[in-house]
Amino acid sequence: MVVNDFLVDHFPNVIDYRFTADVEQQFDDIAHGKTVWNKMIDSFYGGFHSTVEKSKDLDRSEVNQVRELGEDPKSGEKIYARHGKYGAYVQKGELIEGEEKPQYASLKHGQFMDTITLDEALELFKLPREVGTFEDKPMVAAVGRYGPYIRHDGKFVSLKKEQDPLTITEEEAIELIHEKREADANKYIKTFDEDDEVFVLNGRFGPYIKFGKKNVKIHKDKKHEELTNEECKELADKTPEKKGRGRRTAAKKK
Repeated sequence: MVVNDFLVDHFPNVIDYRFTADVEQQFDDIAHGKTVWNKMIDSFYGGFHSTVEKSKDLDRSEVNQVRELGEDPKSGEKIYARHGKYGAYVQKGELIEGEEKPQYASLKHGQFMDTITLDEALELFKLPREVGTFEDKPMVAAVGRYGPYIRHDGKFVSLKKEQDPLTITEEEAIELIHEKREADANKYIKTFDEDDEVFVLNGRFGPYIKFGKKNVKIHKDKKHEELTNEECKELADKTPEKKGRGRRTAAKKK
């Protein structure tokens, strides 16, 4: 949406729906010998190139849109919706050097900076939110780079699509933690006390070895539950590194 707004502002003649129709008509004229093709291309590209050159000098901060939503009724601080590196978010307060930093909150799935309201933004500042306790440790609901989650005992559990970090209950959070623990337990077939970089895991296509960053297939004649640490390393050594694909790989070969 940010890129689209930028193009509409600075390249309106290209984004205009009529542009395609006009170009198609000119191509038809070229095909019927009514127009010389290089003159048609020159008439377009001359103006387009100068627009591109001008856009290079624009302040890129214009692209990072900012929308003022209003003021926090309690503190009087201004509330903004912004685009950031990891998506849209809301900000409470001003960023002033030497003063306390503003409060930030990520937008939830389905929310957009162009349509979010002040009331919806104020709700987001209620996160992170302590949901309750489990095993004498707090469970905290929040929204991060990859969506809403529960943090407990230094670990993170993603919420389900239908769950809201603002309303999820203590019981629901505990259930998520149990489900995550069960999934993790089923994921690990075998670990090795002497080596924390080698694991035998259950994967989507069956058991495999995780050796550092390398995934290693297990041959059918091997019983995965009986593999030793040495056998895992031997299989990993025999597995070639994955090669890059496409033009980037070709460039490296050159």
